[in-house]
Amino acid sequence: MTNRRRVELIEKYLRDHRYADLHTLSTRFRISVSTVRRALDELESRGSARRHHGGASAIDSDEVAREYDFIARDQRNADEKFVMARFIAERVLPGMTVIIDGGTSPYAVARLLIGKRLNVITNSLPVAGLLSDVSSIETIVTGGTIHNRIGVLVGPHCDEMLERVHADIAILGAVGVTAEGMWAHNPPIAATQKRMVEAADQCIFAVDHSKFGRKAPILATGFAENHTIVTDSEPPAEVAAAMRAARATLALCPRG
Repeated sequence: MTNRRRVELIEKYLRDHRYADLHTLSTRFRISVSTVRRALDELESRGSARRHHGGASAIDSDEVAREYDFIARDQRNADEKFVMARFIAERVLPGMTVIIDGGTSPYAVARLLIGKRLNVITNSLPVAGLLSDVSSIETIVTGGTIHNRIGVLVGPHCDEMLERVHADIAILGAVGVTAEGMWAHNPPIAATQKRMVEAADQCIFAVDHSKFGRKAPILATGFAENHTIVTDSEPPAEVAAAMRAARATLALCPRG
């Protein structure tokens, strides 16, 4: 196979799957990881892909697709996410087993866990790609059906696996937070988050101010005593009251 053809096939794979890690591409096209890196560098120079640690994502000019593109969303409220991520990462101690949800806020935490000795369970392809080359972290991927545009695994196989594990901490996000609790985009994502919550001794939710007052189609979980909601600003009064009533912990991490 010529180099040009190989690069074309990798580009098509990225367009179809939105994100791929180095090892997946290496295995699929039967080439070395270093050859994959060179191909991704070429695609990035053309503006067809964006490189990340451990993999790459497709760049799509379609604004609707970009709304769901993981990396595009990762840039929103980036400063607030970093402050919250640092607060959460400090509470993850070496030797812990940690569940990491999909989404950009949990991914921001995962970046700051590199260097700690941990067991990580995740349904996030970007998180798995990020941690795949980190020798101090044993990463277990749940399996399941790929929800392509946001790079997460969901469905019965994912949920069955989560029912068989135990974690010290689960780190999750939400698309909306109201007095009822945390909201998700669709039933499969909500079901997976529910299993994550049930599998962990403690649950930490990273949600910036933009999520308050927003409802999505499915309520993933209400508030509970072992929940900590980490955010960058005071929630609305009714949301704060619901957290107190459930004995959940509210942790404010204002920027600066």
